[in-house]
Amino acid sequence: SAFFYGTLMHPDVLRRVIENDASHLKTCPAILMGYTRHHVKECDYPAIVPYEKSKALFPQDIAPDERCVRGVLVTGLSEEDIRLLDIFEGDEYVREEVQVKVLSPLEPVGTAAPEMLLSPSEPLPAELSGGTAADAYIWSAPISRLAPSIWDYDTFIRESLTRWLGVEFGPEATDLGESEVDRRRGMNGVI
Repeated sequence: SAFFYGTLMHPDVLRRVIENDASHLKTCPAILMGYTRHHVKECDYPAIVPYEKSKALFPQDIAPDERCVRGVLVTGLSEEDIRLLDIFEGDEYVREEVQVKVLSPLEPVGTAAPEMLLSPSEPLPAELSGGTAADAYIWSAPISRLAPSIWDYDTFIRESLTRWLGVEFGPEATDLGESEVDRRRGMNGVI
């Protein structure tokens, strides 16, 4: 199982990274407590670090809702899926086991709508289910490369998704050439 909190929350990005239709995967919304999701400077993707480590980036304390990371739990990943994810995430991240709080039952990736998976405008539930173990990609590059701002999934969808998929959506899909996923794959893990 893995917890995704950035570009990989979108099923089409995940499919492109693992180079298959993801029909063997299930997903649901989840929360990782005690971490903060930051913009990586001059990039349109995020990184997470423990809240205690990220406090130094902010001029003042942040709201409790920003001291946790909303994302998705994905189960059923194969060894090949994990290998491709490790290459995609590259040397900026290290894969570590974390405990996430599951917010709803698992659904097949193909049927789960991206907008259903996240609800950042809703307050955190008063009670969260027990922790579920999952791997997450934790930022391992210098913290100085992180911006003192919280990364936003909706902004990524509006402003950057087409570049990551290499397709312009509209009445007719337009191939934009090499996607950001392809570019990162070509780096073979050295970002």
